[in-house]
Amino acid sequence: MEKESTLAKYIKEAEDALVQIDYLTKETEKLKRAAALGTFEAFDPEVVELAAKNTKLRHRLAILNRAALAIGKMSKPPVTMEVGLESILQILQNIFSNAIEAACPDIRNIPPVDIALSGANPKFGDYQCNSAMSLANLYKQLGQKLSPRDISTKIIQNVAPHDLIAKLEVAGPGFINIFLSKRYVLRAISSIFEEGVKPPTLPKKQKVLVDFSSPNIAKEMHVGHLRSTVIGDSICRLLEYLGHDVLRINHVGDWGTQFGMLIAHLQDKFPNYLVESPPISDLQAFYKESKKRFDEEEDFKKRAYASVVKLQSFDPDHVKAWKLICDVSRQEFQKIYDRLEISVVERGESFYQTRMEKIVKDLQLAGYLEEDDGRKVMWGDSGTIPLTVVKSDGGFTYDTSDMAALKQRLEEEKADWIIYVTDAGQATHFQTIFACARKAKILNPQIHRVDHVGFGVVLGEDKKKFKTRSGDTVRLIDLLDEGLKRSLDKLNEKEREKVLSPDELKKAQESIAFGCIKYADLSHNRNHEYVFSFDKMLEDKGNTAVYLLYAYTRIKSIARNVEFTAEKIREVASSVQVSLAHEKEWKLAKVLVRFPDVLLKMTEDLCLHHLCEFVYDIATTFTEFYDSCYCIERDSSGGVVKVNTDRILLAEAAALVMERCFHILGLKPVSRM
Repeated sequence: MEKESTLAKYIKEAEDALVQIDYLTKETEKLKRAAALGTFEAFDPEVVELAAKNTKLRHRLAILNRAALAIGKMSKPPVTMEVGLESILQILQNIFSNAIEAACPDIRNIPPVDIALSGANPKFGDYQCNSAMSLANLYKQLGQKLSPRDISTKIIQNVAPHDLIAKLEVAGPGFINIFLSKRYVLRAISSIFEEGVKPPTLPKKQKVLVDFSSPNIAKEMHVGHLRSTVIGDSICRLLEYLGHDVLRINHVGDWGTQFGMLIAHLQDKFPNYLVESPPISDLQAFYKESKKRFDEEEDFKKRAYASVVKLQSFDPDHVKAWKLICDVSRQEFQKIYDRLEISVVERGESFYQTRMEKIVKDLQLAGYLEEDDGRKVMWGDSGTIPLTVVKSDGGFTYDTSDMAALKQRLEEEKADWIIYVTDAGQATHFQTIFACARKAKILNPQIHRVDHVGFGVVLGEDKKKFKTRSGDTVRLIDLLDEGLKRSLDKLNEKEREKVLSPDELKKAQESIAFGCIKYADLSHNRNHEYVFSFDKMLEDKGNTAVYLLYAYTRIKSIARNVEFTAEKIREVASSVQVSLAHEKEWKLAKVLVRFPDVLLKMTEDLCLHHLCEFVYDIATTFTEFYDSCYCIERDSSGGVVKVNTDRILLAEAAALVMERCFHILGLKPVSRM
């Protein structure tokens, strides 16, 4: 009786400590934010005192947990958490952060905990804490000689018991090998059937604006727009899945000198355009005609410049001509977006015209603009390249519109986070924009996050910039058409038309065609160039969309072979437990529960290839599992002898996680291929 009473007391104290830690953590963060904004000094005694209390409480909690575990001889620790698909790295970082604070009270400003996946050898555990080496160096600076192994041992002694951890070991010079608990992983896998593949919990949902695709009106979308469109869409899908409020912006080029020549040419070629919509079927040819006249006819050039002035003065006839041209172009863009299933909100440069005028006045009044050979320029905090805010002829530039757009997005849209997806060549431009915005106090780094997501160019198989044989830029619509043709050839080569209905064949064709184009782009580190090759992207081996889509249909066919519907799977999952007894079952399950960590990593560097590597890892690990662990056992005549439902559930869990990965990557899997 006395033991139960003591145990209950420890559990109650532990729960109270958790509540206090949560409160103190929030208060400390508030004070730190206030310090960052200059409300008071960062070394204010109140911050120091709260941090000290927090550390002591965390240390007390670790002691209470260990004592309760020892007294109760319990099968699980007294303080646990609800298990879904949560970030294992985050949980481990919290656990070891608390343990290190308790184990190393002499060290102030402890560096972030270094937790990483272990190597392929299972004897070294599943994760590894590598912080002891850096802590030993900090102790050395304090005049204390402690070996990393001794520090690791001390850290382990202060790790509070947690459902996630089965075992800890000190290895090598002082690494801590972390072995995951099968019970924890099993509960995480089971949550997939109970709740679906839910995203990890975020501390805060944000308003995110993603600027991507951004073609120019009156020009066709070409291969140069492919990466911005595909990468931008996947970033949006990722952030939407995580629960952020995402605004997808298509910052099209719909303003400027070229519209003067287009309008002047329209007036000549279709003089009755105000009452009858002009039949412009080929806007690209129309643009080339007007550009030729602009370059060769001096009188036409003067009229073009005059038309620009009238358009920017919002003359009704010129505005109508401009809208007609924009509408024709918009319809052509939409054909691309529809095929790739990409949604985007158009907001062109014209939207910011009046805002450009205002920001120029504001910057001038604040004394940020300098005269430079008739131009008005602004220097950022780095002082390398200035922005040209006003040209010598009084006109505005991309610098002006981007500054106006940034201000509008932060102040009117109330965006917390803005992402620009353009080629790497524009990196310096955006660095300067951000620097000037900080200087003008439009952008506050303490509150706002801004990222330029740059990418390398698309190369042809000759390793040169991707062009047609005649040297022209490759039209994006032609690229998609070629993808459809080649994917159908691939399906016919495998005689899929004999087993698929016409509708199934069409869905498989589109899935492969557009999936392989997107995946070939996303699977490469976006910072690098990549070679566009239909032959390589349509291979059914290696890290390709075709291989992954086939792997998915193979997994889905397992349940279908024993007539397990989605409803049946959910019903069975409520009474049957996934098996993790075999090493290949355990290996596959551990890959699946890494999903949240991959997503959170992508929010840091906005590189989609991490997800491609992960889904490929699922597919290859599943193959190992499938080859070693029979889901359906058959006799020599092919008859079903035994159905291993527990393994079918693990296969379905893999399929569900793959589906979510495909959705984020913009791939559309089919159950039959």
